[in-house]
Amino acid sequence: MKRTRTYPIYQIIKWLVWLFAPKMQVEGLENLPEEPTLVVANHAQMHGPIACELYFPGKRYTWCAGQMMHIKEVPAYAYEDFWSGKPKWQRPFFKLLSYIIAPVSACVFNNANTIAVYRDSRVIATLKNTATRLSEGASVVVFPECYEEHNHIVHAFQENFVSIGKLYYKRTGKSLPFVPMYIAPDLKKMIVGKPVRFDYDTPIEEEKHRICVAMMDAITEIACTQPLHTVVPYPNIPKKDYPKNLPLEVNEL
Repeated sequence: MKRTRTYPIYQIIKWLVWLFAPKMQVEGLENLPEEPTLVVANHAQMHGPIACELYFPGKRYTWCAGQMMHIKEVPAYAYEDFWSGKPKWQRPFFKLLSYIIAPVSACVFNNANTIAVYRDSRVIATLKNTATRLSEGASVVVFPECYEEHNHIVHAFQENFVSIGKLYYKRTGKSLPFVPMYIAPDLKKMIVGKPVRFDYDTPIEEEKHRICVAMMDAITEIACTQPLHTVVPYPNIPKKDYPKNLPLEVNEL
């Protein structure tokens, strides 16, 4: 897909986002291998992609919903994914807003270091493009959560992203490291965990499950070892319903 020729505009937008968005620190960088890495993070709604674009170090690309890169596809996707759960009396405003943000969205996501993500038959292109970026020496940050509930920290992970390990091995002969990362806007932190390597000798369906469970468990463990804070969930629910990372401690207060 061709990138739009709006780089100066993108730089202005990026600066404005940096100015007003929460500043984030990256912890646990010693856990990042000195080689191309697939970083697996909780989405934290828009906080995840923004934080990774602004603060994740080194040469890297970030997964982005492909629909947010096409002006004509932005309104329907943005409304359904971000705002369809809003109270009925607010929905007309958000439908209008979904059209207003379309050109800005296309500008930002076509100029940022992104890889378009699709959940339909185009997912093959997503996986191949990701393996290509890794083969070129960059790391890639992915956000594989879906709407199926898993625990109070993350929603269940869609497993197809693990197939990138197989593609990467075929291209390079190397075992791809998968690294968990917990994004905590409330703490203004991105916390990197220890890597798990892809095992090419294991059947791919078993490896998908193993790595997904390892990543979800690691992100949950990282979150639960942090000070008491509010978790930004994957779905756009009312803020009063956001969970805490230590629900038992909250109940005891």
